[in-house]
Amino acid sequence: MTNGTPANTPEARAAAIRRAVCAVKRGTFASYGEIALRAGLPGRARLVGQVLRESGDEKRLPWHRVTGAGGRIAFPAGSVNARKQLRLLAGEGVKTRGNRALAARKPAARKSLDALLWKI
Repeated sequence: MTNGTPANTPEARAAAIRRAVCAVKRGTFASYGEIALRAGLPGRARLVGQVLRESGDEKRLPWHRVTGAGGRIAFPAGSVNARKQLRLLAGEGVKTRGNRALAARKPAARKSLDALLWKI
């Protein structure tokens, strides 16, 4: 689509990000980069943070399920917001350590295209 079409407006991008955030299941989390990718906006992790910051509480987004890469909490360690995010994640059964959410299981190693095609 060309720039300026309804699907490429700031409002449309924000709506896509909010939908991707809402799709993160309870007890799990996704990085800002993953949310951007799911919203069809690869490489726009900072835009995800901006949309979450601007949305505030009025959208009732599960913002606490969005973390930095590797489960890192983006707020400063020990801050009110970091403690709140860790508490909300723990309340959903996500294990945490320090200022980081821990994945329930290690993600499967990414296979190469050859491995997927040739089942090697």
